[in-house]
Amino acid sequence: NHSSVTMFVLLGLSDKKELQLILFPIFLGIYLVTLIWNLGLILLIRMESYLHTPMYFFLCFLSFIDICYSSSISPRMLSDFLKNEKMISFISCATQYFVAAWMALAECCLLATMAYDRYVAIGSPLQYSAIMVPDLCGKMVAGAYVSGFLSSLSQTISCFQLYYCGPNIIQHFFCDLPQIISLSCSNPFTTQMTLLLVAIVVGFGSLFVILLSYGFIAASVLKISSGKGRAKAFNTCASHLAAVTLYYGTALSVYLSPKSNQSMKRDKVLSMFYVIVIPILNPLIYSLRNKEIKEALKRLIKRPTALCQN
Repeated sequence: NHSSVTMFVLLGLSDKKELQLILFPIFLGIYLVTLIWNLGLILLIRMESYLHTPMYFFLCFLSFIDICYSSSISPRMLSDFLKNEKMISFISCATQYFVAAWMALAECCLLATMAYDRYVAIGSPLQYSAIMVPDLCGKMVAGAYVSGFLSSLSQTISCFQLYYCGPNIIQHFFCDLPQIISLSCSNPFTTQMTLLLVAIVVGFGSLFVILLSYGFIAASVLKISSGKGRAKAFNTCASHLAAVTLYYGTALSVYLSPKSNQSMKRDKVLSMFYVIVIPILNPLIYSLRNKEIKEALKRLIKRPTALCQN
C-alpha cells in the first residue's frame, strides 16, 4: 500500500441521526432473521435425508453465501448507525470489498450452476441421477467459489494498489469498488479494465449460461403434451427464476445505469436491496412454494412431539 490515505469515511444511508436510530433496529432485525432463516434451511437440508439431492445441495451453499455476503456488510453498517464519524481503515475497506465481491461473484456462478441443474432435471429426467452425481456437484460448487475468490482477489488488488491522496469520502454505506476508484489520484485504467473483464467473464458469462439453460428448458417444456406436465416443469424452476430475476435485476440497475448526483441515492437503495434484502428473501423464495421443504419441516417439528408421547 503506497497510499497516503489511511482511512476512508463512509457517508452511510443517511446523515440524519434520528433516521439512523430508527433504521438501526430495522436492519438489525433483518440481519438476525437472515442468519436464522438461512442457517435453519441449511440444517433442515442436512438433517433430512429426503432432501439430499443436487438441487438442495446447491441451495445449501447458496444460503451459506447469503450468510457470508450479508455478514460482510451488515455488522459494519449497523455499528455505523450509532457513530458520529463513520471511519473505516484502508485495510478494513479492502477486506470488506474482497469478501463481499467474493460472495457476490460466487453467487453468480452458483445461480448458473443451479440453472444447469434445472435444465438437466427437465430436459433429461431419466438420465438426471446419472449426470448430476455427487462428485460433479461438488466440483461445480468448488468451481463457483474458486471463480468468485480469484475474480474478487484480482479486483481488490488492482483497486487498492492505486494511489489515494484525498478526498477520502465514500458516498455509500459500504466499500464499493466504483466509489473507491473515483477517489484515486492515479490512473485507474488498469483497475477499470480488470473490473470490466470480471463483469463480462463472471457476471455476464453466468447470466449467459442461465439464459441459455432456460432457453433449453423452454424448448423442453413446449415438447410436453399435457398442461399438468408443463405446469409441474415450470414450478420446478419458478423459485430459481425468481431469485435470478431479483439478483441480476437490481445489480444491473446499479452498475449499468448512468451516474449522477440523483442516481447516487437510488443506487444506495438498490444496493441495500441486493446486499441486505435478497439474502433474507432467498430462503423464503425457495421454501414457500416448495412442498418438499414444507413436508421436511413438518416431520422435523413432529419428531420432538412423538418422542415426548413415547
